[in-house]
Amino acid sequence: MGSVYWDLDGTLTDPKKGITESIQFALGKLGLPVPPADDLTWCIGPALLWSFERLGAPDPEAALAHYRAVYTTKGLYECTLYDGILEALGAIGADHPMHLATAKPHAYAKKITAHYGIAPHLTHEFGPELDGTRNDKGELLAHALGITGDDPAKSVMIGDRHYDMKAARDVGMRFIAVGWGYGGADELSSADAHVKTPTELAGAVASLIG
Repeated sequence: MGSVYWDLDGTLTDPKKGITESIQFALGKLGLPVPPADDLTWCIGPALLWSFERLGAPDPEAALAHYRAVYTTKGLYECTLYDGILEALGAIGADHPMHLATAKPHAYAKKITAHYGIAPHLTHEFGPELDGTRNDKGELLAHALGITGDDPAKSVMIGDRHYDMKAARDVGMRFIAVGWGYGGADELSSADAHVKTPTELAGAVASLIG
């Protein structure tokens, strides 16, 4: 039976408040322009070092340090679980092993999955190291497959951004795009399946990997 790999931000939880406000804090600390939260949603998904580079931070590592100073004390739990996600996890988990594959450092991600009742549904939780190791999601998925021993051709990745889809393609895994996250329809147009609500996820998984 194939396994299911889940993205976290924008797929299982909506982290907009915690992430955008922490980015704004970091930019302010560095004396850089501080965009409104709605103009920072593109930062939800990819590695934050890359986002800070695009935001013009001369030292993305320093920006990340300021971000983490407030995110780890305040922003971490300023997110909400999407309606119907726990039910979808229960339905899919009855037939498939499930794992987390997130661009958020696993040290943070594991606190969120435990807090919101996601962790009991997962066998493994994969994310980058705090030093940036495996920030590339394709590398992260390849690392995950090496540990789980899953056949990528019989597994599926669920996510909301093109970074998730590219990672799945990099390792030969199929991809389900969710319609409630932060990816645009154009960037996800070549996904193997599209779902508009969490209630559609179990059927989409079954159609792709049984």
